[in-house]
Amino acid sequence: MRGPSGAILERVYGEDAAEASQRFEGVARGFEDSFGVAGVEYFSSPGRVEIIGNHTDHNGGRILAASVTMDTICAAAPSGDDTVRIVSEGYRDPIVVSVSELSEKPAGTGSAALVAGMLVAAKAQGFAVGGFDAYVSTRVVSSAGISSSASFEMLVGEVVNHLFNGDRMTVADRARMGQYAENHFWNKASGLMDQMACATGGTVLLDFSQGVSCEKVDFSFDDLGYDLVLVNTGKGHADLSEEYSSVPLEMRSVAHVLGVDVLAESSEDALLGILPEARAELGCDRALLRALHFYEECRRVDRAVAAIGKGDKQALLSIVTESGNSSWKWLQNAFVAGSAAEEPIPLALAMSEIFLSRIGAGACRLHGGGFAGVIMCVLPKDETAAYVDFMSPVFGRENVYRMGTRQTGVVCLGA
Repeated sequence: MRGPSGAILERVYGEDAAEASQRFEGVARGFEDSFGVAGVEYFSSPGRVEIIGNHTDHNGGRILAASVTMDTICAAAPSGDDTVRIVSEGYRDPIVVSVSELSEKPAGTGSAALVAGMLVAAKAQGFAVGGFDAYVSTRVVSSAGISSSASFEMLVGEVVNHLFNGDRMTVADRARMGQYAENHFWNKASGLMDQMACATGGTVLLDFSQGVSCEKVDFSFDDLGYDLVLVNTGKGHADLSEEYSSVPLEMRSVAHVLGVDVLAESSEDALLGILPEARAELGCDRALLRALHFYEECRRVDRAVAAIGKGDKQALLSIVTESGNSSWKWLQNAFVAGSAAEEPIPLALAMSEIFLSRIGAGACRLHGGGFAGVIMCVLPKDETAAYVDFMSPVFGRENVYRMGTRQTGVVCLGA
């Protein structure tokens, strides 16, 4: 068998270890076909879901998130020169980046720019970088709200960590590499949540108020007898950068009125105390609503963690519903204003609410960045098949995914 040992696969993949073994045999063959025989090692990086904490990370807030059982895997080995070559299964053109010419890689040119940005960030943090070859395969569905880009970034970060830095990079080090690459090489104003959740594993409480802290939370929806299902509404968000960027920018505009850089450095009471003056100065009610969402959403994260600690399922589901309502009504990222013909998120939420009201259980909310893309639904396991059947005629069965929580984050699985 080519690939990681059976014991390691069982630890990471559980009952799916046999299928994972076949996938790693596939990337081993892909590596040999692309680069020849080499002493490869194997790597895996999961996707992630956001349970509570919509659009809070970029203003120093808190998020409850979890790694999921869909992952990106690769076989990789040092190339012996200063060039990174990455072949991705299903893609015609390889990613090629020269380590000695990183500053010459223009921003916004796809995955090659992303890899270059990560290597620039690694060097800036004092880490070693070098050339390597990798063959990549992924099951983290693109544009499905589970951070296929962050999963890929953390995979690359773990390859650099293991091959060139003796496994001394922290989770936060690799997350900052991914964030830097997205901010400066993709011109995407992303926070650290996606990368941290992919890299850490399990359910985590992330706090960005002073740098970034990460605390494990002993939880999965399986513990409640519920499934987590994501529905990809089929509308991508590649052309919505302006809408996404408006959220952190408007929140920060309110922070500046409060005399701070980010909202976490002030408080909801402080904002309410100057609301008339802030409204006059900003001339933007939406910015104020988004700031109020931030404060209330961070409070919901704390309440959700408390509910988990008490085993209070109904309280947790109620908080998930509250979060969804706030994203729709206050944060206003359920659809793009003026695009009446394309409101797939509200349609998916409306259908989900109808289904949940009929069974008398569960919760749903917008998931991820919003404006387009994905919703999440939490429902009893014995109702999952019926929910999939209910949503599939509109959104396609291939776009309705049941997710499990994966306890292992990004990892080198050995030779």
